[in-house]
Amino acid sequence: MVSDRALDLAVAQQIITAEQAKRLRALDATDSEADPERLRFVSGFGDLFVALGVGLFLIPAGLIANRLVGPIGAWSIVAALAWLLAEFFTRRRRVALPSIVLVAVFMASGFAAASLFFRVAGDRSWPWPEVGQSPGPILLAAFVAIVLGIAHYWRFRVPITVAGATATLCLAIVAGARLAFPGLPAPAIRALIFACGVAVFVLAMRFDISDPARQTRRTDIAFWLHLLAAPLIVHPLIGAIAPGGESLDAARAAATLLVFLCLGAVAVLIDRRALLVSGLAYAGFALLSLIRQTGLTDLQSPITVLALGAFVLALSAFWRPLRGAFLRRLPPWLAERVPHPLVTST
Repeated sequence: MVSDRALDLAVAQQIITAEQAKRLRALDATDSEADPERLRFVSGFGDLFVALGVGLFLIPAGLIANRLVGPIGAWSIVAALAWLLAEFFTRRRRVALPSIVLVAVFMASGFAAASLFFRVAGDRSWPWPEVGQSPGPILLAAFVAIVLGIAHYWRFRVPITVAGATATLCLAIVAGARLAFPGLPAPAIRALIFACGVAVFVLAMRFDISDPARQTRRTDIAFWLHLLAAPLIVHPLIGAIAPGGESLDAARAAATLLVFLCLGAVAVLIDRRALLVSGLAYAGFALLSLIRQTGLTDLQSPITVLALGAFVLALSAFWRPLRGAFLRRLPPWLAERVPHPLVTST
């Protein structure tokens, strides 16, 4: 099947109409062998080459700027350079991987510059004395990064930008809670992070449900939001099961695996493998704890990796039949509303 980029170029050059391109995408989406979670990530080796060039250019530029104007100015210059590079490689060339790298560098550099500025401003008791507290610069810098993300998305429409701005908003919420309640206990912070994860998941589902055939940019936005939601949901749950990263006994390891299996069930339901990625590390930790208790200390690491690999391969091989069987047991009103509904999943 012709790539989305080629279809866009064909429409721009009036080789085919926009309606014909839409119908071709719909035909590809109904193909039983098509990947239901295709991501516009790398369109060719040229993307990798440009991404490498971006890194080779921005890293030394930041180091030189740090020597000349200091860290705040250096981060600001890197952010400005990332924007200028995006004007060519994202807006004109529409290369996927470099666009992702550039938006990540832009938002991270803007956040770093703002956090350093507000920390210095707080130390001088101007203009907000409370900003000198630990969460203060993070909170204000997060709002700056959100504004930068909104501006970047308005200009370039890179799908990952929505997830970046959402992650920064979650960071602002946690920092604001810590600033308002300095003695906030760890369980309360975990609960807040979990609530943020659920909210991000709901937002991702709104994008997913609005594009059930996954033909538009909304499906890419949903992918990155799901990838963000998973650790925000799983990490607090595992933190509650094993506070402080302590070793797991059999019961806690089983509880961790149960969380992972529930996450897998949701992933199958909504046809999003991305949800499982964040849970693999925790599942591996739980399996390692269980294997260690069997006395196989010399083989615990390879057996753990082998078990995870076998699970991932089996799930990949039987994803479609498993999902079809799963959806058939759901109420019809629900099975017809999930992404890639039952009609197109069998």
